[in-house]
Parts: sequence; C-alpha cells; structure tokens
Amino acid sequence: MISSLQENPKAKLFFIIFLALVIRLAGIFSRPIWYDEAFSILFSEKGLGAMIYGTLSKSGAGTADIHPLGYYTLLWAWMSIFGQSVLAARLLSILTNLISLILVYLIACNLFNKKTAITAAALFAILPFQVHFAQEIRMYSLLSLWLLIATFSFLRGRTGNWKWWILFGVSSALAQYTHNLAAIYLIPLALTPLIQRDIKTLKSIGLASIFAVILYLPWLIYLPAQFSKVNTSYWVERPGIEKIFTLLLFYLPHLPLPNKLLLPTLMISVITVALAVFQTMLARKKSLSNPRRGLWLAYLAFTPPLLLWLISQFVPVYIERALLPAHAIFCIWLAWAFTQTELPKPVQILGFGLITIAAVIGIFQHVNYAGFPYGPFSTLGRRIQSEYQQGDTIVHSNKLSYLPAFYFDPKTPQEYITDPAGSSTDTLAPATQEILQVHASNDIQTATLGKNRIWFIIYQQSIDEFTAQGYQNHPQLEYLAKNFNLEKVEEWGDLRLYLYSRR
Repeated sequence: MISSLQENPKAKLFFIIFLALVIRLAGIFSRPIWYDEAFSILFSEKGLGAMIYGTLSKSGAGTADIHPLGYYTLLWAWMSIFGQSVLAARLLSILTNLISLILVYLIACNLFNKKTAITAAALFAILPFQVHFAQEIRMYSLLSLWLLIATFSFLRGRTGNWKWWILFGVSSALAQYTHNLAAIYLIPLALTPLIQRDIKTLKSIGLASIFAVILYLPWLIYLPAQFSKVNTSYWVERPGIEKIFTLLLFYLPHLPLPNKLLLPTLMISVITVALAVFQTMLARKKSLSNPRRGLWLAYLAFTPPLLLWLISQFVPVYIERALLPAHAIFCIWLAWAFTQTELPKPVQILGFGLITIAAVIGIFQHVNYAGFPYGPFSTLGRRIQSEYQQGDTIVHSNKLSYLPAFYFDPKTPQEYITDPAGSSTDTLAPATQEILQVHASNDIQTATLGKNRIWFIIYQQSIDEFTAQGYQNHPQLEYLAKNFNLEKVEEWGDLRLYLYSRR
C-alpha cells in the first residue's frame, strides 16, 4: 500500500481525501452548535417564501439576515432529503469542502505539477481554518466551492474555450448568491488580466463578468438595502492593524487559542509565511519554477483580506470566515513555495514540521473548544426539564443562547431579552421572529412579570463585560436578585443557569 501511494498520484489524492474526511468527522457529534448554526437550520426549514419575506422585510430596525438566500435554499433542499439533525446539516458543509479539496488539487495541477498539487491538497486537508468551516452549518464552505470553481474556470478559459467562461460567470453569480462578500475575492481575480496585461483574457473575463452580473441581477437590486442594514445592525467593529497578526493565526493554527499558545503559534505562523515570502522573492529573482504564477497565488491569498480591511474602514464587515477561498489559494501558494523553489531539504522539512505543529494544535483546540458562544444546549435543556414545573418560565439573557436552546427544545416555553433597538447587535428583526416563531421580551421585567419561578440562562462573558465596566453585576441579574429568591446556580461550560423563585 505504501509503495502504491508513493508511485500513484491518484492513490495519494484518495488517501488525502480520506484523511480530510476523518479529520472533518472528528468531534462532529460532540461539538455543540451556536447561534448562527441554529439560525441556519431554523431559518432554512421554513422554505423559500418565508425566507424571502424575512430577509427582505423592512419592518423593524433589525434584519432577518444580511446574506443572500443561496446557501439557505440549498440547505432547505438538503434537509428535506436527509433531515434536520445537526449531523445531517453539517454533512452538507463537509461535502462541499471535500469537493473544494479536489479543486485545490486541480488548480495546482493546472499551474504546476502533481507533486505540488498533492502537497496543496494535503495542506488544505489538515489546516484548521478549513476544518472548522467544513463542520459549520453556515454558507462559507459553499462560498469557497463556487469561488474555487470560478478560479479553475478562469485558468482553463485562458486557453480559449468559451464554455469555461460560461462556467466562470455561473459560478461567480452563485458565489454572490451565497454571500455578499464574494466580491472581495472576485474583484482581484477579475483584475488579474489587467495586472498581467493580457488583453485577450481581459475581454473574455469582462464578458463573463457581465454575464455573472445579469444572472445576479434579481438579487442585486436588493443589495443597497442589505448594506444599509449592515450600517445600522451589524456587530462587526472597524478593524485595526492587529488584523495582520490575527490573519496569520487564522490561516495556520486558527483561532481561538488559549492565551499561553498565542505567542508560540504566532511565531510559527510568522516564520512559515516569512519563509514562503522569501522563497517567492528568490524564485522571482532567479526565475525559478513559474515565479509569476507563485506571485499570482500570493496575490489571491492576501489581496482579499487587504480589500476587506480597506472596505471595513468605512463599512465594518471584516469577518475572517469570508476569507476561506483566499485561504485555499494560500495552501497552493505554500505548497509551491516549499516544493518548487529549490528550498533546501532540511529547511523544507522544518517548514512542513511547523505547519503540522500548528495544524495539530488548531485541530485539537477546535474539537475540544466549548466556550463562548457555544454551550451544551441539548443537555442543559434536559436538566431544566428534570425540575420544570407548571408555570415556570425559561428566560435567556439574549438570543445567542436562546436560539440553540430553542432548536433542541421548541415545545418548552422560553424567551429571550431583545437587544437594544438600533444597536449593532439588533439583528433579529420582528419579521424574522415571526417566521421562526420565537418569543422575545423587551426587558427582564416584562419577561418575568407574573412568574413564580424563573430559569435564567446567561453567558459568563456577558457578565464579565459589565463587571469590566465597573458594574457590580449584570443589570438583569441585579433585577432578579432584588425581586426574587435565588434557589441555585449551575455552571454549564461558559453558560450560567440560575433558578429564581418569587418572594
């Protein structure tokens, strides 16, 4: 078997796909879901008509979702066949990510050779940034798939076959239907012929881009309203220069990480990327192994985050997960820099060793992390049910814990306290609440009015945010302490469960 792997590139690729599948299945049952994943399932199960109403409704200060409906529609179709369990929903992301792995291999083959392609596929298989979003019930794995198809179509279209340009237009449009930030990758990709002064390809990609815009036009007319909602109801803050370092951490070990591991993994990331940059410059100077293609890969790996950072100085939308397709190209760039630029063997081994260390640390942290915004919502629901009495109410401090708990237990009466109207966290509009059939109160006083016993759920991080500002306690907890008797407090990971009874 070992000799077969050494001699047969196809056998190597199948082994890497199998390895990637095993890694992506690790912890898929034990990893808890969080607010965004619960929203994806609950929102998608309502069907296309309800999703359109919730997304495009102008009622209220918030918004159902600022994303187009491409992923949600696909998830709705997928769940109608395979069910609405967490496992079934996550398998869709795993499948799209594995197809992306094959595309990474094909792109690297097209640019270089099978040795580099196998290396790129292996890096894609083990780096935690890809593993994380291959398991998450969100649209980012699908976004990466469409943009990698667009990249491969671009490379093949340069040979003159117009069918590839049609595929480029279709995949680009589907990427935009999946996430509004697809443009931060498509723009640098489309500008490639202009930078390389390839007039023939520039004309072709111009026509293909117009075709993509025409396909996207039915949703494009709603884009200004979507971005206006981002300005009023989006939680992302304006990024600073620190994003340079966090980008390297996301690209290699991934975040979050324990504080004690931040500096060592940052050093690993800096050394690895610096080594690849040095080899890229050296290849350009000595004209080694298609340096223009290596530079182009570096351009596609780092221009999207730069563009996203610049846009976010005016409209803060900097979310690293939108950079998943750029990270796929980053894997190909690293593979080229380490295998095609005459890197000394000991240094090559060192480089791959550092990447492996970062990957192992990141995957271990990913599989075992259960802090904010995650929580054992299914187990917590059963715990409450064991002592639940008629007339009790379950109140969540905010929607972040409510929606996952509601997914696991939609029948037990529970509600959450809404975000301050017009704040950056006010992202669940009345129209969304209506189609999701969720229950909310404007304040803790309203939520507990006339109730004898209250099960109150809050993240420890929410408490810490107030105490860090000089408060003695969270305002909702202060109100409950003044008006109810505290029966018990339980810790469930980063969640805190309080039971109060009326005096």
